[in-house]
Amino acid sequence: MTSPPRVPAPACRGMGSHCDSLRVLLRVATLDNGPDSADHEATWLLGHTERITFLGDLQRDGNDLFIEAQLHVPCRFLSPNPKGGSRCQAHDYSRPSPAQGPDPAEPRRLGGDQFRIVESGKTVTRSLPAPVRLPRELPLHAGSNPCVGAPCRTADNRRGAACCRDLQIEIMCTPAQRHREALVRARKVPYLCKVERVGPFSLGAEMISACGFLMEDRVHCALHGRRRPDGRPAKPDLCTEWPEPGDTYHPGCVFSGAVGRAEGGAGAGVQPSGGVSVTKSVSYAAARR
Repeated sequence: MTSPPRVPAPACRGMGSHCDSLRVLLRVATLDNGPDSADHEATWLLGHTERITFLGDLQRDGNDLFIEAQLHVPCRFLSPNPKGGSRCQAHDYSRPSPAQGPDPAEPRRLGGDQFRIVESGKTVTRSLPAPVRLPRELPLHAGSNPCVGAPCRTADNRRGAACCRDLQIEIMCTPAQRHREALVRARKVPYLCKVERVGPFSLGAEMISACGFLMEDRVHCALHGRRRPDGRPAKPDLCTEWPEPGDTYHPGCVFSGAVGRAEGGAGAGVQPSGGVSVTKSVSYAAARR
């Protein structure tokens, strides 16, 4: 098995905040059918707060939505310094401060029925009541969510709800921004990896950053069954769609042999309440069209 090509070190002049994290501009979604047509895509992306801090408001340029973000993935050349602090393995720079971990994740679940979602291109706080259950309704059996207990895993070998922790992002970066591109490509794998140029203005990449809508069991989605004030499902639609042929599955995904069951047979009509273990992408897939 061939090894991946060695990533060259960025031509940095010293150590700084770029060693620990990277500030970027992300394309969030495209407004194809009116101001609220990207609400689901934007809510989904802005939900992945484990290693991404979203800065400021969503910005609109034409039909596209963008947001500045801090990607809390260190440079792969950053390492502890035996003498204290940290050092750059590529250039032998050093600094007295150790490597900095990610900032605390921004909350998307605010307690009770309060959530932070995107509505008409803006991040808002909304009360999203849980679905009403009939008085004599039988309790859901343990197998109602096929993702419960699934051995799916992300590239860091963490098991469970892999699709809710793995995502693809689109980073705005032109070929002329060579140093920025080198910094992106030098992030620590697998937390930011598979960087490729997807157009004249952007890079595509895969990240591990868990969704903030996950419940305490880290499998079920807190938005499942809830509705927005206008009646639309609160849960992003791409989290409730069945996989399609050609989708890339995480190892151990329960759906890897179950594509098409929604058309009939075992499992028909069952919606995963934690997600589908495929690498989700809305941003730069649209850019490729």
